[in-house]
Amino acid sequence: MIRFSQTVITLFLLLTGTALHAAEAVHGLAMHGAPKYSPDFKHFDYVNPDAPKGGTLRLSIVANGYDSLNPFVLKGVSAAGLQTYAYDSLLTESADEPFTMYGLIAESLETPEDRSYVTFHIRPEARFSDGQPITAEDVAYTFHLLIDKGHPFFRNYYGEVKDVKVLDRLTVRFDFGDTRNRELPLILGQMPILPKHYWEKHDFQESGLTIPVTSGPYTIEKFEAGRSITYKRNPDYWAQDLPVNVGRNNFDEIRYDYYSDDTVALEAFKAGNYDFRLESSAKNWATGYTGDALSSGRIVKEAIPHGRPVGMQAFAMNSRRFPFDNPKVREALAYGFDFNWANQNLFYGQYTRTQSYFENSELASSGLPQGEELKLLEPYRDQLPPEVFNKEYHPPSTTGGTTLRDNLRTAMKLLREAGFEVRNGKMVEKSSGRPLKFEIMLAQKTFERVVLPFKNNLAKLGIDVEVRQVDTSQYIRRLRSFDFDMVVSSFPQSDSPGNEQRDYWYSANANEPGSRNILGVDSPVVDDLVAKVIQAPDRQALVDSTRALDRVLLWGHYVIPQWYLAVDRVAYRNKLARPSNTPKNGIDLSRWWVKP
Repeated sequence: MIRFSQTVITLFLLLTGTALHAAEAVHGLAMHGAPKYSPDFKHFDYVNPDAPKGGTLRLSIVANGYDSLNPFVLKGVSAAGLQTYAYDSLLTESADEPFTMYGLIAESLETPEDRSYVTFHIRPEARFSDGQPITAEDVAYTFHLLIDKGHPFFRNYYGEVKDVKVLDRLTVRFDFGDTRNRELPLILGQMPILPKHYWEKHDFQESGLTIPVTSGPYTIEKFEAGRSITYKRNPDYWAQDLPVNVGRNNFDEIRYDYYSDDTVALEAFKAGNYDFRLESSAKNWATGYTGDALSSGRIVKEAIPHGRPVGMQAFAMNSRRFPFDNPKVREALAYGFDFNWANQNLFYGQYTRTQSYFENSELASSGLPQGEELKLLEPYRDQLPPEVFNKEYHPPSTTGGTTLRDNLRTAMKLLREAGFEVRNGKMVEKSSGRPLKFEIMLAQKTFERVVLPFKNNLAKLGIDVEVRQVDTSQYIRRLRSFDFDMVVSSFPQSDSPGNEQRDYWYSANANEPGSRNILGVDSPVVDDLVAKVIQAPDRQALVDSTRALDRVLLWGHYVIPQWYLAVDRVAYRNKLARPSNTPKNGIDLSRWWVKP
């Protein structure tokens, strides 16, 4: 292929009407404002640039195995760590800024002030794991492959891209058409890059266990299907000395072992079978870390503070089906969950109640809407519950003199208003006699101790709840097809929400199998507010629109909020070390190392 100069390319684009705004090549791009790190930065502030390389990091995952080495398709359950360790993207994100990305596979990028397009310049030295060069053709091919054959998430995430042009061997341009989505250059920078020469000869949609050609710092060294997988640091990894990678990717090997039960996994950790554990159980944290390994210092136990948004963890209701298609029923059920009792009796008082989909951040709504947030909500007043405007949202609580019995009385009143009554001790729909009963589907047995008291509280209202634990494959399959009543789910968030909000809440995704709109949110108001989040021209506009979205979702009663922690509870073997400076986003094992 003939390689034209950038001047010739620019002139051509101007003549064809596709470049209306001049743009300069930059090393990094922030969602709003300027990047923190200058073009000549040596490394991120939160790494140890002198971290030694070597050793093995052994990790665990509690799941019923895996059957795929392709994390980008809907079919199958992919192995742990694949996308994290085996694939690189055009840009990589810093952990101490809201949303800023710096060049990785792409040496630089160009985007105009209106961000109507982005051009990426690929590093000439960039290589896949088989040594083949990464080119603009691979980038364009990856985009089309993910859109056409990948997980439905990609069609939503990249849906506003109107055209892709390969300008020369190392230059690719994405045009966005008529859109005000300022995030698009950044989210395209997150795209994992796949090798055209490999996937042209293999079936991308077939989940299988053939080791693929990859683009990241690690390659798959070996695996036992469904039991373990080991990644080996690629000694020929071309990007290991780039500023964005200094102090990172320090382990020679990373191994995941699969456990079907968390209790067994914890005992295996204490026995020395793996090295690091991010603890999700308050009971384990309070009582499970005992014995000689801890007292002798062979195991280090730390609660490391972080400042990232924690999102929403909750009982998630499928509003597509009875009885959750009635907002008053969803609201009533929340009065049956006694968080305060659970926190004291099950969680050793460790947790704080979640009150927002953007908890632990400035993006969370609070008080009553005012100023610009109120202006955003005002046009929808007739379509929203009045509480959006005149009442601050708080999930039902048993504090301040309110008892569980008081809450159950409130639930009974709401259920009557929703058209239900008690007959022969069972809650039924008045018009049809249909009983109010549902199933809570779980993937982990440890949640039973939380769910069973909730079930017992609802039984006092005449509501029958069945708690069913299923294996990981069945859980994922049923979640993808929306074949469930209620699950325990989480909706993670970042400091800079954007296109992913479509996948969570857009009406168009409510019935799209595999989408993350598991709640079945189908609201034109929510659609409009999501668009305003995505199109926010500056940080304050993003905060205002996100708070408005948060408020509308909360008063939609799609979930029963649970709890969160503003620390990462970690336990690890004392052979591991980490940087002294922890960024706002919290811990990241790619920055840890094995002590010499």
